[in-house]
Amino acid sequence: MSFRHVMAFAALTGAGLLGLGCARAADAPADVKPGDATAGQAKAATCGACHGVDGNPTMSQYPKLAGQHEDYIVRQVELFKSGKRSNPVMMGFIANLSVQDMHDIGAYFASKTSLPGVADSKLVALGQSYFRGGDGKDSVPACMACHGPDGRGNPGAGYPQLAGQYADYVAAKLKEFRDGKGYSDDDRAKIMVAVAKSLNDNEIGALASYVEGLHSASAKTSTVAK
Repeated sequence: MSFRHVMAFAALTGAGLLGLGCARAADAPADVKPGDATAGQAKAATCGACHGVDGNPTMSQYPKLAGQHEDYIVRQVELFKSGKRSNPVMMGFIANLSVQDMHDIGAYFASKTSLPGVADSKLVALGQSYFRGGDGKDSVPACMACHGPDGRGNPGAGYPQLAGQYADYVAAKLKEFRDGKGYSDDDRAKIMVAVAKSLNDNEIGALASYVEGLHSASAKTSTVAK
């Protein structure tokens, strides 16, 4: 996929997501303030059982929340609470959270640092080719067009941080998207369903491994490989 096509895709999806972000901000209760990380630490205590006390879980089936954008975390909790994302375990923890609680918890995890992961050296070349260049033949855009060259995401447009995320979790989510299991009525998930539909298991595995090894060591992005 050419750079021109990648940027055209990013501009199209980014503009749509920015619009959604503005709409949510306008609809937010007037008394909701930006998240308070200090207040969020206590409110996030129960989250630590699965996601780790600092947002770095010990089990790779759970996503790392450390360093994730506050608004992205809030949005996902909203989706769980509304039933647009289905997870009975999550529902038990978030049922009584207010919007302010969500922002405080999001701010707490956003203030933490995601521990760096390690990519499989045998998969780096393939994973990198998809992350940075996509696949024009199958109309798969480069992941970095939305998630950034260093995998840190784009909080303004609603794209999450991917760098360092567990490969097991990333692969599982990509397979769900490929199989059409997006969250109902959520444009971000619909975009990912369209992006992932042409990926096979090998490509997903390579992408997920590459993402886990992403980190920012300098102005240029590096991938740690084992």
